[in-house]
Amino acid sequence: MWSGFSLRPDQASTIAKGVDELHYFLTAVTLFFTALIFFTIFYFMIKYHRRSEADRPAEIEGSLPLEILWTVIPTLITMVMFAWGSSLYFRNSRPPVASAEIFVVGKQWMWHLQHPEGPREINELHIPVGVPVKLTMTSEDVIHDFYIPAFRVKKDVIPGRYSSIWFQATRTGTYHLFCAQYCGMQHAGMTGWVYVMSPTDYAQWLSGGVKGESMVDAGGRLFSQLGCITCHVADKSGRCPPLQGLYGKAQKLADGRSMIADEAYIRESIVHPNSHHVAGYAPIMPTFQGQISEEQLLQLIAYIKSLRGEEGKAPKK
Repeated sequence: MWSGFSLRPDQASTIAKGVDELHYFLTAVTLFFTALIFFTIFYFMIKYHRRSEADRPAEIEGSLPLEILWTVIPTLITMVMFAWGSSLYFRNSRPPVASAEIFVVGKQWMWHLQHPEGPREINELHIPVGVPVKLTMTSEDVIHDFYIPAFRVKKDVIPGRYSSIWFQATRTGTYHLFCAQYCGMQHAGMTGWVYVMSPTDYAQWLSGGVKGESMVDAGGRLFSQLGCITCHVADKSGRCPPLQGLYGKAQKLADGRSMIADEAYIRESIVHPNSHHVAGYAPIMPTFQGQISEEQLLQLIAYIKSLRGEEGKAPKK
C-alpha cells in the first residue's frame, strides 16, 4: 500500500544529501523542544495546581545558574544551525570553474532553455550525469522560481537581472521541474522535466535532431547587425571600449568605481549604457532596451564572453 509513497523526493544531486541532513537536524531540534516545553507545562500544571483557596504560591527569587543554562544552550544550538547552514549555502553557491553553462528565460507560462552549442528546449532540460551544470537565468515578465525538488535547488528568476544556480546530478532518470513562485493564472501549469542522461546518451542527444546556431555564433551575428562592431574595435581605435578579454576583469568607471565585468555588468551596459560609463570614453552608446529580447541579450553576452586576446574573434555574418 505504501510502496510508492515517499516523504521526500529522491536525492539525485551532490547538494541533496547535505540539504536533507540539515533539514533533519532542524526538524529533530524543533520536535525535541516542542515536546520538552509541553511536557514541562503539563508537569507544572499538575504538580502546582491550587488545592484550596488558602493556597498561596511561594515567592521565587530566581536562579542565576538556571537562567545562564537556558540562555547558553539555545545560543549554542542556534550557532550550530547558523554555521552549518552558512557553510552549506556558501559551498553550494559557487559553481565549479569547469561547469557546463545553460541559459534559462522564464516567461508566462513556460521555461525556455538554451544550450551554448545551439539546442533549445521548452519545459525540458537534458543534462549529463556527473557533470556540474550552471544555469544563468532571467525573466521576460514577472518573478518566477526555478525549482528541481530532486536536486534540492531553487532560485528566484527576476526580470531585469540575472540569477544563477548550479547542481551536479548523481543519478540518471527523469525529474520534475516546477515554478515555485506564483506568477499568474496558469502558474500551476508552468512545469517541466529534467532528463539526466549518461555522457554517451547526452552526446548523442546533443548532436542529434535539428542543428541550431550556437549562442556564440548567434551573438556574433547580432553584434554585426546592431552595428556594435563599428564602435567596439579590438585595436582600441573605436569610440567605445574594446571587448576582447573583457569578461571577468575589473573595469574602471568614470565616477571612480571599479566593477567586475560579469553577466550582469554586460547586460546593464547594453540595456542602460549610461549606468556603466567607462573611464576614458565618451558616453555615446545608445540603449538597446526594448529592441532586443532576453534571449538575444544572452546570445550577445555569450559572444562577448567568447572574445579572448587582442585579436578577438570575428563575428559570424
